[in-house]
Amino acid sequence: MRQVWITRRGGPEVLQVREAADPRPGEGEVRIRVAAAGVNFADVLARMGLYPDAPTLPAVVGYEVAGTVDAVGAGVAGFREGDRVGALTRFGGYADVVCVPAPQAFALPPGLSFEKAATIPVNYLTAWIMLVHLGSVRAGDRVLVHAVAGGVGQAAVQICRWRGAEVVGTASAGKHARLREMGVAHCIDYRTQDFEAEVRRIYGKGGVDVALDAVGGESFRKSYRCLGPLGRLYLFGVSSFAPGRRRSVVAALRGLAAMPRFSPIDMMNTNRGVHGVNLGHLWHRAELLNQMMGEIVARVADGTFDPVVDQVFAFDRAADAHARLQDRQNFGKVLLAP
Repeated sequence: MRQVWITRRGGPEVLQVREAADPRPGEGEVRIRVAAAGVNFADVLARMGLYPDAPTLPAVVGYEVAGTVDAVGAGVAGFREGDRVGALTRFGGYADVVCVPAPQAFALPPGLSFEKAATIPVNYLTAWIMLVHLGSVRAGDRVLVHAVAGGVGQAAVQICRWRGAEVVGTASAGKHARLREMGVAHCIDYRTQDFEAEVRRIYGKGGVDVALDAVGGESFRKSYRCLGPLGRLYLFGVSSFAPGRRRSVVAALRGLAAMPRFSPIDMMNTNRGVHGVNLGHLWHRAELLNQMMGEIVARVADGTFDPVVDQVFAFDRAADAHARLQDRQNFGKVLLAP
């Protein structure tokens, strides 16, 4: 098999394609010939040595794939060779062959491309947990989505549209026209505008009902202040810790220093809440994740959700995939294809 390795800590150039023997599925596992693999910002942070959950380098990362089952381990029911599937992978997804526990795989609806399928697991599960499972978003709610043109951002827009909620999103100005076409009610240029001031201008003292923030640092504090009564803030990343392609200890320390400390008394008095979300720490909740994935895939199948693919890179261009994501050039999901 072919894999993309993070050979050492550094810029995108440290990614390297290597050959290895094909793995064999163990008991309860399925083996998948991968057609597309998702790239996430957590992978970028792992490459830079800023992601504590990542395996020790050198390593193969990657949280999601889509492809065809070509071998089934003992004790597996529900999958057979030739099935088209998507799957969550606890690292190792940057490969053209992966073995995963059967509960982490899901059947693809007829006609869904492998590229769109590989866009689903991390992005839609993360957005679903925040907006549906925890956030109970409903018609008329106002939702602030940072990086609204990104993978999770696009999943969030579609969930909000389905639920009847209004989205105000941050993105660079060049993406605003397309975002408005996709139903984003208000676009804020995070490079030239203060999003907190813009939210106050748009909604006044009422603020927003939900905010999704994967920026980190001072952004967490400002997003919290954007909440109205009964508002909920969901924290799910720290992209501001990696402003450039290479590791910056200064940027990471600056981001840590700017992190807010939320007061329980203030939260009670203002009727606001804060919740952290990390899909990588929910592997022990396989049954719950499967239930959520089933609901998501059903809405992909009926056309309610339509995964947005930004660009697909061959394995030997993995460095370009990381650079595109880190430079905030993507609109939707960045993928690798063997």
